[in-house]
Amino acid sequence: MEKFQLSLLFKIIGLGSASGLLFQNNTILAIGDNSSYLYEYQTETAKLQRHPLAENAQENTPKAFKPDFEAITQYADSIYIFGSGSTENRNFMVQVDSKTKEVIKTQELTDLYLTMQSFAKIAPEDFNIEGVIYNGETWFFFNRGNGKTGKNVVFTVEGKNLVNEFQIISNEYKLPKIKGVRTSFTDAILVDNKIYFLASAENSNSTYDDGEVLGSIIGRIDVKKMKIDFTQKISDTHKFEGITLYKKSSNEIEFLLCEDNDTEVLEADIYKVVLSK
Repeated sequence: MEKFQLSLLFKIIGLGSASGLLFQNNTILAIGDNSSYLYEYQTETAKLQRHPLAENAQENTPKAFKPDFEAITQYADSIYIFGSGSTENRNFMVQVDSKTKEVIKTQELTDLYLTMQSFAKIAPEDFNIEGVIYNGETWFFFNRGNGKTGKNVVFTVEGKNLVNEFQIISNEYKLPKIKGVRTSFTDAILVDNKIYFLASAENSNSTYDDGEVLGSIIGRIDVKKMKIDFTQKISDTHKFEGITLYKKSSNEIEFLLCEDNDTEVLEADIYKVVLSK
């Protein structure tokens, strides 16, 4: 897969710092890492609804206090939204009813995140979950290696729950560089037993502070082997932080991507990338 097309498809006014998205039935569900809302955008009418994920929900939460929702995934009738784990108040998962968009429960994942850090020898300041996949049996968590040690790790988690009964396997990846800076995981999605992931290069060695954006790549991991099949640079200027399946055929696969603009402006550009099989 070396041929690709990237184009701007939607502009959502009212959503800022987009960090993850889902697409189904002409609807985009999105989260922002500054916000404690789930956003529901109708692509045919451009109507935007907000669904609170916590009491006293805010759109531009001060950085020190924000839940930093970076990952969103869906299985059956539930949507799962995860904090990055990069500070103590970012260790929460919110489970949402996919039909009503009401919160089912909120769970603290501190023990899971601490176990991941210990298992993969990631320092707390280098821990930063940016993508999660769930297929009904297995969870895949993607640590963005934008800290000092640059550890891009995929955690495979199985068990009865994510609180106190789980088993972990980890795989570390050395991703390509853009302009001399190593890319790091920003999101992922599972399609036909293949993981398609995004990774961006940002000129910063901190999981907390932003840096100059140098571009993004897309890649694919074979689930059985947990090996990377291919990578392809798709931008020199965008920091894509969310990916979801849009369409697929025998010849092409299309994804929607969202970009984190790292500002308080409530405006989000949604791009489409088309890959030739």
